Amino acid sequence: MSTDAIVLLKEDHKEMRRLFREFQQAQEGPAQRKQELVTQILAALTVHTYLENEVMYPEIRKLLPDLEDDILESYEEHHVADLLCAELAAMDASDERFVAKTTVLIENVEHHVEEEEQEWFPKVREALGRNQLQEIGQKMIELRPSAPRTVDDPKARKSQLDAATA
Repeated sequence: MSTDAIVLLKEDHKEMRRLFREFQQAQEGPAQRKQELVTQILAALTVHTYLENEVMYPEIRKLLPDLEDDILESYEEHHVADLLCAELAAMDASDERFVAKTTVLIENVEHHVEEEEQEWFPKVREALGRNQLQEIGQKMIELRPSAPRTVDDPKARKSQLDAATA
């Protein structure tokens, strides 16, 4: 398994896209299935956002100050997703807005992922050497087991607040 930070984040993106597709296919199905999928989506997003906020963004911000604007935009995109995640976590799949809110979350996350993969990651890869990306990735791997998995976890909330004021 690669320890390259970008490879690790792209693997998370791939898993999120898979969950998004499953949700989109289940939209007309039972509420319980939609609820299960959203719970999985929220857990995946919570872990991923935590790792980016705690490791990737601060490291890149320190190493590549020219990418400051990209990082600040990413923090803001995370903030919007965090709000939607918190609202979804408090909702039941039978709520009339559940599918609509999940769809908006998916659209926002897909936009964020696209920007990262097409614009931001290439700049980071070009500027940093393989060793630096592996060191950052190793930190993410070490942090992943203790990363929060629910949006209301105190560690998730602290990370969100810290990111909002970074």
